[in-house]
Amino acid sequence: MAGRTAPFSRFEFMIAWRYLRAKRADGGVSVMTWISLIGITLAVAALIITLSVRSGFRAEFVDTILGANAHVTLYSANYQTDTGRTVRYIEDYAGAAARVAEIPGVTRVAPLIKGEVMATHGAQTTGVQVFGIAEEDLLSLPRIADPTQARAQGDLSGFDRGIAVGSGVARQLGVQVGDVMRLISPDGVRTAFGTSPRISEYEVVYIFTAGRFDIDRVRVYMPFDEAQAYFNRDGVADELEIMVTEPENIEAFRADLLEAGGARTLLWTWRDSAGNFLRALEVEDTVMFVLMSVLVLIASMNIISGLVMLVKNKGRDIGILRTMGLTEGSVMRIFFICGALVGVIGTAAGVVLGSLFSIYFDQILAFVNGASGGGVWDASVRGIYRLPAKLELADVLAAVGLSLVLSFGVTIFPARRAARMNPVEALRYE
Repeated sequence: MAGRTAPFSRFEFMIAWRYLRAKRADGGVSVMTWISLIGITLAVAALIITLSVRSGFRAEFVDTILGANAHVTLYSANYQTDTGRTVRYIEDYAGAAARVAEIPGVTRVAPLIKGEVMATHGAQTTGVQVFGIAEEDLLSLPRIADPTQARAQGDLSGFDRGIAVGSGVARQLGVQVGDVMRLISPDGVRTAFGTSPRISEYEVVYIFTAGRFDIDRVRVYMPFDEAQAYFNRDGVADELEIMVTEPENIEAFRADLLEAGGARTLLWTWRDSAGNFLRALEVEDTVMFVLMSVLVLIASMNIISGLVMLVKNKGRDIGILRTMGLTEGSVMRIFFICGALVGVIGTAAGVVLGSLFSIYFDQILAFVNGASGGGVWDASVRGIYRLPAKLELADVLAAVGLSLVLSFGVTIFPARRAARMNPVEALRYE
């Protein structure tokens, strides 16, 4: 019989399935096996949920960076002293922008004027960062002007006569669309007696929510020409804001951008500004995967207890099968299949549970937030307004592969014990 039977034959699966379906009174599936099945299900589901939430957080974080900021900023090492303050400037910004726009893969180039001032409205005061930008360039920012991505009030059609402010700025100052806001710059009008602060009033025509708390609470957009006059940047720009088709591969554009920018050109990419945080996220992802893998291992270890009890209860059956001519290999495979089936069923159930939880994560988080009275997710601490879950095939496959490898691995020991059982000893007391 052994010579004519191939490994993992149909009868081996039939016997293993019979043992798993047998009632506890008949020496079938033990309580420990059910515990291991439920444990693997929950551990795999937890691993998938954790990986999907981490992927969603990183995707949302990066998307808010790339949707409201430059993928790469081009500026010059040239300096000029203005009102006692040294600032960088790009003199031929229009020519530099035209050269950069011709680089394959560059989708957007916008000259910018940047400055930090005080903003007031009534009795409220806060510090803001002003971006001087042309209206057509502002309209091309997806997280600011795209109605499918940006949550906004007002209309950018009136941008030439006013300013656009972040929702955080509007909340701190208590302004609405149509209100007038005062901007105060210490580097203002030059007079015979020195430099006096520049104080100008602007109508708020647009209030945006970019998706990043640190952007919404400080950023103000001003028409480019007005910003040149307000910050004493006549005929120059501070930098060029550039977006590309493949921001994840931004280093590939570095050489062409430096050449297009000319002598004394410097670059600052989105990875330079967020690189440390992204690297910290990668380390945290690795640590979380290892910790959740330990849970899967612990759940898989319960298979050993269940199989040991199953082998003990099936001692008589093992003796009969061996005397009928079944080899040690066949007996080992039968009990290996028993343990492997528990791992496979538990893993499959975990994938379904984890995937459903990830798909409906927004609704579940909203329910938890409502049940706890709010405050579960604090945007001022975490930077983004929502915690999404992004279910990716690679994460699911990683969880499935880890669970199956551990489940199959821990099954080998009790299966070998069953195969080495002496049939004479197994039948002696029967």
